[in-house]
Amino acid sequence: MSAQISQIIATELQLQLNHVVNTIELLDEGATVPFISRYRKERTGSMDEVNVAAVKERYEKLQEIIKRKESILKSMDEQGVLTPELKERIENTFNATELEDIYLPFKPKRKTRAVKAKEKGLEPLAKVIMKQYERDVEGKASHFINEDVADVDEALQGARDIIAEWINENSVARDIVRSVFERGAIVTSSLVKGKEEEGIKYKDYFEFSEPLKKCPSHRLLAIRRGEKEGILKVTISPEDEEITHRLGRYFVKGNTEASAQVELALKDANKRLLKPSIETEFANLSKEKADAEAIKVFSNNLRQLLLSSPLGQKRVLAIDPGFRTGCKVVCLDAQGNLLHNENIYPHAPQRETKQAAKKISSMVDAYKIEAIAIGNGTASRETESFVRNIQYSRDVQVFVVSEDGASVYSASKVARDEFPEYDVTVRGAVSIGRRLIDPLAELVKIDPKSIGVGQYQHDVDQGSLKSSLDQVVESCVNKVGVDLNTSSMHLLTYVSGLGPQLAKNIVEYRKDNGAFSSRNELKKVPRLGAKAYEQAAGFLRITEAKNPLDNSAVHPESYAVVEKMAKDLGCKVQDLITDAQLRNKIKLDNYVTDTIGLPTLKDILSELEKPGRDPRQIIKVFEFDKSIYSIEDLKIGMELPGIVTNITNFGAFVDVGVKQDGLVHISQMADRFISDPNDIVSLHQHVKVRVTEVDMARKRIQLSMKGL
Repeated sequence: MSAQISQIIATELQLQLNHVVNTIELLDEGATVPFISRYRKERTGSMDEVNVAAVKERYEKLQEIIKRKESILKSMDEQGVLTPELKERIENTFNATELEDIYLPFKPKRKTRAVKAKEKGLEPLAKVIMKQYERDVEGKASHFINEDVADVDEALQGARDIIAEWINENSVARDIVRSVFERGAIVTSSLVKGKEEEGIKYKDYFEFSEPLKKCPSHRLLAIRRGEKEGILKVTISPEDEEITHRLGRYFVKGNTEASAQVELALKDANKRLLKPSIETEFANLSKEKADAEAIKVFSNNLRQLLLSSPLGQKRVLAIDPGFRTGCKVVCLDAQGNLLHNENIYPHAPQRETKQAAKKISSMVDAYKIEAIAIGNGTASRETESFVRNIQYSRDVQVFVVSEDGASVYSASKVARDEFPEYDVTVRGAVSIGRRLIDPLAELVKIDPKSIGVGQYQHDVDQGSLKSSLDQVVESCVNKVGVDLNTSSMHLLTYVSGLGPQLAKNIVEYRKDNGAFSSRNELKKVPRLGAKAYEQAAGFLRITEAKNPLDNSAVHPESYAVVEKMAKDLGCKVQDLITDAQLRNKIKLDNYVTDTIGLPTLKDILSELEKPGRDPRQIIKVFEFDKSIYSIEDLKIGMELPGIVTNITNFGAFVDVGVKQDGLVHISQMADRFISDPNDIVSLHQHVKVRVTEVDMARKRIQLSMKGL
């Protein structure tokens, strides 16, 4: 069975069979996707993380099909209907739809019209009619009149009910209907009577139809949301005539009275059984496909957000801006610890501008502040302008930071545990400051769905969404690496091989025993066994470690190789890191073994060049146009600086500083055709845009990047 599964995955994903076999073995041994893609390149043929994750996902789906097969075989065996031929068909298929089609005739069902007809003894009549030789059908039917069957019409109706069910349960019939749906299904939506006002946001879909195969995921999810809210009535269906015509060619033989009865049964089967069943199937399949597309968009955005440029370990003053309630100000040290907090009221109605400026200036001096982070919510532009106009005694950079999800964090158990003595406003401001220092370390504390970079994230399958987003977070955390001595439990949770319990144990061990001096000391952490150590060690960093490799992505299992390189060159490991000429003398072929090949050796050499390097880009300061504060300030034709805040399949949303993001439609992103906005922009990218339309009533801004 495992060989069969490996072959299916290799063929589907166009990967080499032996690499797939090895990847599945590693997954079964408990290895994580980041570990396999980083440290087992020899076994996987240097498969990247995307391919390893794809193998894992398909492997899990096929295992679900195997479990379903076992359940079906057991059910059929207990019913006494499992023939050798059926068993072989079930064992040889790995197609979930085909599997359910085989099982359908034997699936325990409620009392259908066909079941009732069989109980009246009409199955022999149905068999005679189905053969389509009988010319005197009514005469034949008269033999079946009894105390349960009143007349010929009832006998024929019962026979047709049985035939209709046979047709519905015939795998060829179902494939015929599926092929018609695939080619010609139209998704149609219409307004539910009396819901005009309530459903005004779905106005575009009050009278809408489009071929299903051309309907993009965001549109399908919008229609389905309208249906769920009771605003729209939705159908997915092709032309009836084509289905009955194609079914008739397969089932109706000749031109006898019996053939006419089969044709009637066929039309009934299509209308009452087949078409509704396949429509449900296609509705589910199209929803799954739309979900997958939306989850992919969300995952891409989340990855870019988590890998946003960090300011690094600098002392930050963070402001959660507001008008009437004032601005909450906090001062953080370079590790993000809270040093001080207070309120200022620089805006209306209080307008204590001078006092507020004096306070900010004095906090910058007292806490040796190097950067100011301002949340991008209410009063953000006004606060930014106020802060930039203050004279400071030292160089201070000013950044506007996305506060999406900050309120979710500030009210969470995580925040309460961290700051039990402070209210939500202080916690929110701390989160804004920490997002500037290290976005990844702060954002892992928040449910990804609340970060605000998704597309219909509340409409998609929540299990699939969580699985995908968790995978993205795990990937990003391990790509960057984690400081073992300063990282929070939440960040450590996502390190390969750890999870919540071991992350908690590490933090408690650190509290009781002080900072870790080496990776090897991890083995003393309660319940952290050899497997967890193998999976996690390479992704954990110790900055002041005695062994410099402990602050690199070189795995402890490869330390001996690096030490041999240093010994062969008559130097220390530290010298290999600091001296490029020494590294150039290393001949990698000399260090190839049964377990370590050139891919791993090249990674080691690359890591020695820049040990523990952060793959994220350096942060850049951004300023909005100083003359633009609200949507009323916008004029068509204006060219403005903006920041990309969200990317969807149909374009990108850009913040130009007016509290309402504008849309750059995919057709307005470049002077050429593009199919994916990610080819042009990335999250938080600084762009220049032109205003093309301002809809004040609906608060909609249309922007263009063409020619800019």
